[in-house]
Amino acid sequence: MAAPGRHVGRYVQRSCRFLCNNFEQFWGHRNFGWTSALHQQAAEANKAFAETIVIPRKKTWSKEAVLEALASTVSRDPTSRPYQLQDDSYLSPRTPNEFKMYSLSQESGRAAAKYFINNNPKFFTKDFAEPHIPCLMPDTVSPRLEETSEEALKERISLRKVTAAVDMYDQLLQAGTAVSMETTHDLLDLICFYCDRDPAQEEMPQTEGMEDSVKVAPRRKGRVRRASDLLKFTWSESNNAERIFNLLPERDTRCYSALIRGMVKHGAYAKAFSMYTDMLNNRLTADVHIFNNLISAAPHVRDSYNERWDLITELLKQMSEQKVRPNLHTFNSVLKALRRCGALGRTQALMTLNEMKAVGIAPSLASFNHLLTVFYRSGSSELHSTNILQDVMSEVDGTSFTCQDPDDVLFFSTAMRICLENKDLELSYKVHNLEEVGENWRMLGDSYQQTLYYGWFFSLLCIMEHIDVVLKWYRQLVPSLYYPSAHGMKGLLQALDTDSRLDLLPTIWKDIRSLGHNNNLDLVEELLTLMARDQHSPECQESFAACALDVKSVFGNRGSSGLEWSPSALSHITSLLLRGNKTQQAWEMLQLFKSTNRVPSEELLKDFLTVCSRDGSPQKAVELVQLSAAFCLPATSVLAKQTLAEFHLTDEQRAIVSELESAGEPSD
Repeated sequence: MAAPGRHVGRYVQRSCRFLCNNFEQFWGHRNFGWTSALHQQAAEANKAFAETIVIPRKKTWSKEAVLEALASTVSRDPTSRPYQLQDDSYLSPRTPNEFKMYSLSQESGRAAAKYFINNNPKFFTKDFAEPHIPCLMPDTVSPRLEETSEEALKERISLRKVTAAVDMYDQLLQAGTAVSMETTHDLLDLICFYCDRDPAQEEMPQTEGMEDSVKVAPRRKGRVRRASDLLKFTWSESNNAERIFNLLPERDTRCYSALIRGMVKHGAYAKAFSMYTDMLNNRLTADVHIFNNLISAAPHVRDSYNERWDLITELLKQMSEQKVRPNLHTFNSVLKALRRCGALGRTQALMTLNEMKAVGIAPSLASFNHLLTVFYRSGSSELHSTNILQDVMSEVDGTSFTCQDPDDVLFFSTAMRICLENKDLELSYKVHNLEEVGENWRMLGDSYQQTLYYGWFFSLLCIMEHIDVVLKWYRQLVPSLYYPSAHGMKGLLQALDTDSRLDLLPTIWKDIRSLGHNNNLDLVEELLTLMARDQHSPECQESFAACALDVKSVFGNRGSSGLEWSPSALSHITSLLLRGNKTQQAWEMLQLFKSTNRVPSEELLKDFLTVCSRDGSPQKAVELVQLSAAFCLPATSVLAKQTLAEFHLTDEQRAIVSELESAGEPSD
């Protein structure tokens, strides 16, 4: 398709040519000099037009533009599962444990698919995907260059083959082939990043003896960690990185930077400072990455808070002397180190943040997260911690952030935790509003961090907000964004009790079952206690009775799985069935007391006797007295006297009750 500017140019040219021809036809016999003048004007007009017209370039749309436009027309469906889990509706998780298992299964499936694709690229030679996604295409995982050359070394470095790259480097040295400094830098970076071992890739299972070359750090308890964090390796003595470094005839800042960063990453903090001193002795200046890592390592090489801050200050002074400009990670490293400086960090953190702004570096969410952690952990009062968070929220209000630091994803959960512990509902709304700005929701982190954030937010709503607002948020968050824990559901039950909305308990019980918390005895007993505590309207009691029958199904009988019956659960369910006019099911529950060796309360037996009197069932009343006598309850004589007085008994029934009455009376 021709550009619009061409059509305009052709139109002007044809118009000028038409005027010239007609002018010559009608006025050519009169030589007033106008014809030549008109020709000259037309030529000048064409020339001027050609000089001023700008043909616009073709507009290029991204291949995702249509999808983005369609996505902008719809909003999140609060009744649906998270979009990551909609591959199979039958397998979609309904509980936190199922979500964890589902996520691990997805990760395992991706690893298996990637392993097959990368090891069988010949079956995936055609790409029909639109748009093209390079990361989903087969990767080259096997070296193609077998000869001993620097190109082969570069290939192994790009494939992250640590052991193969080191072997190739040694072969080049033995052959007398010099390796360029740039390739050497890349090799040192690779070795130091992976701690002198091949990365645990999906296509490379861990082999026996791999643990011998490195020390595996112990796993911390009490926290669910990703598969990539299960193995942590520490810096070993005289590894290949140090050996190659010592073989270099000339060492520049980049070489020292690779080793220092690797030592800090893998726990050799004192050795990193020793390497930095050696670099200064060789009259070399450090780069910003070296200083950032040394600042992060400062709290690990000094004991007292003042010594730690003095070391950080000294590094910053050396940074200024060597004319190394700090970046965002420099100040974030300082703020993160101040978290380990006790009360001293509270004063220095604000000064660091002001200095950060003075040099024109905008703080990231990680900066504010470190600031909040410094004040919260330094023993300050709750009010002061809240004021710091209020100042932070005033500064970042309405700002859309992008991830610049790995710790950016910790800000929202930290801020919401402070709001919960300080019971600051208004501030929690500000935090949540910031999370909804732009794509800040991406800063919530992984599923573990998201669960913490929404869990603390929902708990605060249950404590501080009206029940109607709590239910509105409940419908918006569950299950599309948040799977409530048993503790969260218990908070919702308490919120219903506070605002006298116990009529909603049967509905909440359905959600408890769908979320998989029906195996939590404390939560189930809390629900039964709230339903059985007070008398309600007949309609409400009927719904409670139906709910009690459903709750009964989660408890196990003899030889069956389920929750173990407790005396309170038996009593509450039985009482609810009686109030809901489900007398037959209530008598079955009373027999369950006997089979489970549980003792019913005296109040429950009196309620049964009242129902027997109402229904005119003398035989049931006699059985009730017999059951009370079987449990040796003190109220047996009282029940027997009431039965003899209120019921028309046969001679046989009267004899039985009279005998139980005399047996139940206390002896003098």
